[in-house]
Amino acid sequence: PILMLRDIVVFPYMVIPLFVGRDKSKKAIDHALASHRMILLLTQKHMETEEPKREDIYEVGTVALIMRMLKLPDARVRILAQGLVRAKITGFDDDKPYYSAGVEVINEPEEAAKSIEIEALIRNARSGLEKASSLGKDIPPEVMILASNIDEPGRLADLTAANLELKVNEAQRILEIADPATRLMKVYELLTRELELLDVQSKISSEAKGEMDKLQKQYFLRQQMKAIQKELG
Repeated sequence: PILMLRDIVVFPYMVIPLFVGRDKSKKAIDHALASHRMILLLTQKHMETEEPKREDIYEVGTVALIMRMLKLPDARVRILAQGLVRAKITGFDDDKPYYSAGVEVINEPEEAAKSIEIEALIRNARSGLEKASSLGKDIPPEVMILASNIDEPGRLADLTAANLELKVNEAQRILEIADPATRLMKVYELLTRELELLDVQSKISSEAKGEMDKLQKQYFLRQQMKAIQKELG
């Protein structure tokens, strides 16, 4: 069974709450819970599409395990899902009460001995995440702990990408890269761009704060001068 996502791409190992309102999606969840608890998370190309066809979705997604499900008072359903593996659809069926697909798991190439370049890339990605966090990026502490203990380039790439708040098309491109080293290199490029943005944002905030402080001082000085003039008549 398939759960269509409007505005997010889910990566393997990612644990995420998802809110579901469409009838077909709720039936897909029911079917998954009644059998193996597995569901394929596919992202739509355009979030406003209500009844997506095969051409409206990306063909690479993530098979996930439904960990918990809660029915909400507004008739929606909230699930907690954990991404497991990448998969590509080999067939698509939208005639059932829910969307479903045949899938082919995308296995990562067997990892060879790590080269110096890969080791350096892993270190750069870790330090980049730490710098992003120090510049105000909202990265949970548990993610930072995980990153410091991950040695597999592919898994570190997925963890980093999942916490960069990428646009859907950028995140999808990352998801579709099977080779771990290539994926981490692309993620590191996006992380470097994010660091540049955070750095500029920090400078703008500092300059704005300095200007506000200056205006505040001027205001208080004017108020003091008015008070003194009033005292002196």
